[in-house]
Amino acid sequence: MHRTTIALRLLLPAFLVGAIVAISLLEAPLKFQAPGITIPLGLGIGRLVFTALNILTGVALAVLTLASLRRPRAGRTSLVLLGAVWVVYLFEVALIRPVLNRRSDLVIAGAEAPGTDWAHYAYIAADVAVLSLLIALVVVTARELLPAASAPAQAPVVAGRSAPQDARSASRSADGDPGSTV
Repeated sequence: MHRTTIALRLLLPAFLVGAIVAISLLEAPLKFQAPGITIPLGLGIGRLVFTALNILTGVALAVLTLASLRRPRAGRTSLVLLGAVWVVYLFEVALIRPVLNRRSDLVIAGAEAPGTDWAHYAYIAADVAVLSLLIALVVVTARELLPAASAPAQAPVVAGRSAPQDARSASRSADGDPGSTV
């Protein structure tokens, strides 16, 4: 297995989880609580930050997709999860962000903006979906690429034999007579 492919397939989704949590769940709501930040200023900052996050996410997903198609190729579950992340990401960028951008344009220009709370809630829901899918992708990918970590534990070897697996076999003597305890 190529180490770079393994690293990309494991680390990129985990990195994206961290980036989305940091920006969408922490930075976005906290910036409006900072002293001196007005709504138009906060929206302008938010637009820059979310544009950067969307570009970063798109590039990371493209690299992750290429890495997932290389040998060793990702399993079906990983590819389905990755496809689902793409669908939600494209939904956010193509359908929700334009609505939020139009509203923020009006507010930044000082005009009255129509209520588009639904778009904010849809964006938050989409981010939660992406986070859930990425976390699942990390778990599934780790199980695919790190089989020793996900394999069932082997019975310990005692004196050249496997250790007893149940109470019945534990009571056998060295001569194989069940029930005797030597």
